Amino acid sequence: MLIEKIKKLKKEIIEYAAHVEAMIAKSIRGLQTKDMAMLKEVIEVDEPIANEFELRMDKHCTTTIAQYQPTAGDLRTILMILKMGNDLERMGDTAVNISKSAIFLIERPEIRAKGVNVAKLAEASIGMLKDSINSFINEDVDLAKIVCARDDLVDIYRDDTLKNLIAFIGEEPATVERSLHMMNICRKLERVADLSTNLCEDVIFMVEGKVIKHSKGLG
Repeated sequence: MLIEKIKKLKKEIIEYAAHVEAMIAKSIRGLQTKDMAMLKEVIEVDEPIANEFELRMDKHCTTTIAQYQPTAGDLRTILMILKMGNDLERMGDTAVNISKSAIFLIERPEIRAKGVNVAKLAEASIGMLKDSINSFINEDVDLAKIVCARDDLVDIYRDDTLKNLIAFIGEEPATVERSLHMMNICRKLERVADLSTNLCEDVIFMVEGKVIKHSKGLG
């Protein structure tokens, strides 16, 4: 019976992750296409669904622990799913934050700063999220470690973009408010990468029982 419960928990968390991944992708697509309705959908429709997912996952995980008192690998798996739900909820909040900045930006003249490539940063961050979920589904520790290592590349993309935006503000002071919103989007995308790294650390803990902090000691 416990095995069936864990299978159900895994199915639910995968559905939750797919929903959050879609939220993040939609927030970026709404910015790129200047689709106000899409951005508002993330805030008004998708976020409440994500919050419901998180509450349901929390309840189901804690109930399962109390009812079955799992040990060893089963307990690690349930604890991992519980923490994963919390991280996904934070990613959902990030998608909302991106959407709010995107709404501000699409109502104003576009920022045309050299070296600012939000699409590249978004692709890298969302790619990390996709692969972190795949590592969980397949209990693939090798993939989890690769995703953790890719966080450094996202940091580089973020730092380069922020540096170029700061330089652009110096050249075009009138763009400061728009540039700050663009910086916020870049930071939030980097946060998605950080949280995806957290998920992969949890996969490693679930499968191997090892506590790993970020990309250190993954060799």
